[in-house]
Amino acid sequence: MRTLADWLEYIGQVHPVGWDLGLDRVSRVAERLGVCHPANLVVLAAGTNGKGSYCEALNHLALNAGLTVGLTTSPHIQHFSERIRIQGRPVDDEVIVDAFNQIEAARAEITLTYFEFSSLAALVVFQAADLDLAILEVGWADVWMR
Repeated sequence: MRTLADWLEYIGQVHPVGWDLGLDRVSRVAERLGVCHPANLVVLAAGTNGKGSYCEALNHLALNAGLTVGLTTSPHIQHFSERIRIQGRPVDDEVIVDAFNQIEAARAEITLTYFEFSSLAALVVFQAADLDLAILEVGWADVWMR
């Protein structure tokens, strides 16, 4: 079984291009996983500047309001698990590894970038957590807007 470190090395090499703009590949895998709507309410933050600050502020407001909240941001500073948090705490490495295993099985022939793998992992984790609110800092916001 792969460790989180093994997975991170692997997902950095799976797709032949680091930045591959487009939604078709990641949308198909998200649909296969059934994670296009990972919480009762989903907030997407996309754009050039201010996403991280906006997501952190919204996360704190939602937690203070008593909601169960998942937050995904990028990049991480020290450890990959900083990217996927529930109730303000990074999820365990084993939870991320399990999500990567699910994504790998669902993607089949579809290649995904590191960011796409990471974002899908957050959606898998959030779907399983039965959240009130998922806050997603993303670069491909209209995946969920169909």
